[in-house]
Amino acid sequence: MTRAVNTLEIRMNYVDSFVLAVPVEKLAEYKKMARKAGKIWMEHGALAYHECVADDVKPGKSTSFPQAVKLKEGEVVVFSWAVYKSRRERDRIMKAVMADPRMQMDPKTMPFDGKRMFWGGFKEMVVY
Repeated sequence: MTRAVNTLEIRMNYVDSFVLAVPVEKLAEYKKMARKAGKIWMEHGALAYHECVADDVKPGKSTSFPQAVKLKEGEVVVFSWAVYKSRRERDRIMKAVMADPRMQMDPKTMPFDGKRMFWGGFKEMVVY
């Protein structure tokens, strides 16, 4: 989807986001893994890759980031996203990333519980 702004066209990108819980004691290990993953995503064509650690996320009455990942004592929420030119590009890049031998990890040794991670793809709606 594109839209005209003055005589320029702005392409609306596609975004994947990921939310997970990371034990604070494994945050440095997670950061090392995230840096490696970000480089791999970018090598395969992502436009941007971000990893953020929670600073101001409190449990809500019905739902919240901590509740969504079933946050436990001693853990912190991590919110990540990657930006692509389109969903088609995301699908291509994701396939390449998942097939990349550098991304092969044993779920038992990962610095987070993948069963409490959630993710999804989004079309950009408003961009400045």
